[in-house]
This record gives sequence, structure tokens and C-alpha cells, in this order.
Amino acid sequence: MIDIQTELGQKTIRDFEIQWSKFPQNRDYYGSLSLFEDIIEPLVSVREFVGARVADIGSGTGRIVRMLAQAGCASILAVEPANLGAIIRRNTQEFADRISYLQATGDQLPPTGDLDFVVSIGVLHHIPDPLPVVRAAYHALRPGGRLLVWLYGREGNELYLRLVQPLRRVTHRLPHAALWALAGVLSVPLEGYLMLCRHLQLPMRAYMLGHLGRLSPAERRLTIYDQLRPAWARYYTRQEAEDLLREGGFVDVRSHHRHGYSWTVLGTRPG
Repeated sequence: MIDIQTELGQKTIRDFEIQWSKFPQNRDYYGSLSLFEDIIEPLVSVREFVGARVADIGSGTGRIVRMLAQAGCASILAVEPANLGAIIRRNTQEFADRISYLQATGDQLPPTGDLDFVVSIGVLHHIPDPLPVVRAAYHALRPGGRLLVWLYGREGNELYLRLVQPLRRVTHRLPHAALWALAGVLSVPLEGYLMLCRHLQLPMRAYMLGHLGRLSPAERRLTIYDQLRPAWARYYTRQEAEDLLREGGFVDVRSHHRHGYSWTVLGTRPG
């Protein structure tokens, strides 16, 4: 019998396959090297990726893969469990000579022991049990290699979660068209709140101005959709985020509270 965590994980993969098939584009700031820098710094500089061998866990439409290629990585392994291979290849075709593609879950990352970085941006918080993925990253890295992850944060999101978590119990069951329509309705008050944040010190102002406000209105609507679609989404405290990497064997674990709403975490495989 399939256990509940496996069932949740499989449903999440199916949901993202539908989502990224409907929204395959990564335009402007949403797919830019500037956004990648905003996610990873100050823990690591984008310059450290020049010439690096990297794996990206949960590649989706290839958005992070493109960022890694633009950063100058020598080789990139794009790991994605959903059936999105044609979309990823199309979106990354200009860098294809440096990219390998693997349709697999993150815990199936090959244990080559030779990678400089493994990155997973916005993925682990959608996996009910992410520890096997962290351990797989450990075995794929060389001694001294680093795992960099970005996770939803609990700190700074308390009010938001009180509003969204009850809503998600319903929205993750909605068909695509209905949820997209609902995201359109909710984008109206979001645009108003964003406008107020430009003038007032409101909750989540740093996130609104530092990230969401730099996206197009269509990408902000997609962000709403993205928040309401997954069957599983965990919001990590700083301690939980750091402990996840330590449990996987990583040392020198450090974290950054990005825009006051999420955690970027970096850990090193001891050498």
C-alpha cells in the first residue's frame, strides 16, 4: 500500500507537471541572473559558480538551470521528476552543450562524489520527507562541495499563513482553470497591497518590494497560483532549515533570512 507521504509526493509532482506545462516561460527578472544572485547572496557569490560542476534538483521548466548557465557553470545536471523534458530542453537549448538531463526524483541523484555544488531552489519544502534528497546531494558532492537550498520560511509569514493555509485545503483540489481564475481574482487585492507597501511600512514589505514588485503582473498572478496549488508545502523555521542539512551530514551550515520571509541555507560536505 502506498503510504500518505508517497501519495502526497506523487500528487505534488503531478500538480507541478500541469503547472509548468501551462506556464513554461521564464522571462525578464523572473528568469534572470539578478534573481539568482538575490536568492544565494550573501551566503555565496555568483562568481563562485564560474567553471563549477553543478546539479539542480527540481529543475521544472529549466529556470534555475538557465541562471546557472548564465553564471558560468562548466556542467549542469538538471534533475526533474515530472515529464517536462521537452520544455526544459527547449528553454535551455542555447546552453545545451553544458547541460545533462535526468528525469528522476532528488533522492535518485547519482552518487558521483565529484560535484562542486548541488542547488535546490523552492523544491524541498514541497517534499514530505526531504532528508533522502539532502543525503543524495551529500553523496553527489566532492569533499568541500556545497549544498545550497531555498525554503519557505515560517518567521515573517505568520499572518500570511493564517490566511493561506485554510484556503489551500480547498484550492489544491481545484482544477487548473478554476484555480487560475481564482488567482486572477486574488491578484487584484495583491496589486493594491503592493501599491500601499511602496508608501507604508506594512507586513512583508521587504518581500513585496524586493521580490514580488519586480515581477510582471502575470508573474505575480502565477505566484499566487503557485502558492495555492501544491498538495504539500512546509514553512521552515531557521532551526528546522539548518537542522535538515546537518542531519544530512553537512557542516558549516549557514542561513540567510531572505527578504524576511524565506531561508537560503548553505552547507558543506566535510573533506
